[in-house]
Amino acid sequence: MKKIYVDNSATSYPKAPGVSDAMKYFLDNVGCNVNRGGYESAFNTGLEILKVRKMLCDMFNFNQPRNVVFTPGITYSLNMILWGFLRPGDHVITTSMEHNGLMRPLHDLSKNGVAYDVVQCGRDGSLNPKDVELAIKLDTRAVVMTHASNVCGTILPVGDVAEICARRGIKLIVDSAQTVGVLGIDMTHIDAMAFTCHKGLLAAPGLGGFVVKSDLAAQIKPIITGGTGSASHEIVQPELLPDKFESGTMNIPAIMGLKRALEYINSVGVDTIFAKEMALTEKFLMEINGFDGVEVIGKKSTEGRIAVVSLNFEDRDNAEIATVLDNEYGIMTRCGLHCAPGAHKTLGTYPHGTVRFSFGHFNTMDEIDRIVWAVKDILRGGVGRGF
Repeated sequence: MKKIYVDNSATSYPKAPGVSDAMKYFLDNVGCNVNRGGYESAFNTGLEILKVRKMLCDMFNFNQPRNVVFTPGITYSLNMILWGFLRPGDHVITTSMEHNGLMRPLHDLSKNGVAYDVVQCGRDGSLNPKDVELAIKLDTRAVVMTHASNVCGTILPVGDVAEICARRGIKLIVDSAQTVGVLGIDMTHIDAMAFTCHKGLLAAPGLGGFVVKSDLAAQIKPIITGGTGSASHEIVQPELLPDKFESGTMNIPAIMGLKRALEYINSVGVDTIFAKEMALTEKFLMEINGFDGVEVIGKKSTEGRIAVVSLNFEDRDNAEIATVLDNEYGIMTRCGLHCAPGAHKTLGTYPHGTVRFSFGHFNTMDEIDRIVWAVKDILRGGVGRGF
């Protein structure tokens, strides 16, 4: 049985062509560190990494490549920004659709005197920007929010919130885990944006980062300090970027793989990738919305969403459905709360969760047909009799 992978919201698969080759080439033929060696290959590797920073800047309409910071992942990025920026007495606004990668640091910070309010989103995951503005207080220092839900795919109005923040003198920090590489992102009115490389950027896991404007970077205290290969005569952490936030050795093989992934994405085009994923999603939604016994959670159409669709199987155990989909039909999904219990409470699917289908650039229409058939077969009591 040929497997169908539709868990791209967790991590994309397969990766962009050539990613593993680029990583292997570096390990087999280069292998050096950067900022630690006075030899040609170390200098050249540093230049290659700078090229990757510039490629990311081009993707985000940003012109300061040294303000692109690499980390082990987006959770690290969010922690570094939040713990480094927020102080006791600060107030933060977030939304009810957030992932635990953002909510758990905020919760921990609340124990240290940082207050936060959660703006309630609609039953379809949508956010009214006016509700964000109404939540602003005299001590509000930042709005921290996701760009799109990892549970139901709803896109949140980051642009509208950015306008509010700019007008009110508040920093906007964005979690782009579900949208980078899929939606166009403009850093013009965003102060910091955390990103990951193993989802829409089609690169390897274990690499992420954040893009930060200089005025905000100056206010962020590094929570990890150590060797940077720069200003080695000083015992204090350097202030220059990206060194301020990049202590220790980076995941250079993954960065080389990311370079190849970005080259592929640029050759295809982010808009083209998004259009294909939406075509897959539209086909899936058109079929599933007509089935009895299963409910599409969140938006019922492709408007205002990405290619993440959650289903609730009425009067059935969603975990059992996911297991049957895998074992009997070869369809890999993710069930449960998806590390976003607040989102599920908003959507009305807490505590049982949903079965999530997240389509990616390399899925096909034929695979959508197989998935739809499998769901229909399960609903009528079948057990994988063959497509």
